[in-house]
Amino acid sequence: QLQLAESGGGLVPPGGSLRLSCAASGFTFSTYVMSWYRQAPGKERELVAAISRFGQTTNYANSVKGRFTISRDNAKNTVYLQMKSLQPEDTAMYYCAADSSMSVRNWSTGRNVEVWGQGTLVTVSS
Repeated sequence: QLQLAESGGGLVPPGGSLRLSCAASGFTFSTYVMSWYRQAPGKERELVAAISRFGQTTNYANSVKGRFTISRDNAKNTVYLQMKSLQPEDTAMYYCAADSSMSVRNWSTGRNVEVWGQGTLVTVSS
């Protein structure tokens, strides 16, 4: 069974940091582009970061560039999202996803998410 399981969310004050993890099982992790999406209350789900199959290419939404870092460990079947300088507008449910066809450099088209995680909630508040 193809599964993704996120962890690491929580409540953090503005300016704080969190690291999200996403463990994969049931599929060949290194054959998928991995990405992180987020969805804030009342808003559409947005793509925030993606990483190529062997980690050599990454891309970020403008809203998180310079603050978030995506990485992966294919030996552990895990993708990470290190978040720093968090702001209240970063509050959202964060989802990891396994995509079979995304171009990391040009992610506006060609996405095909095959597996979603259940999400982990990040709340940035004082």
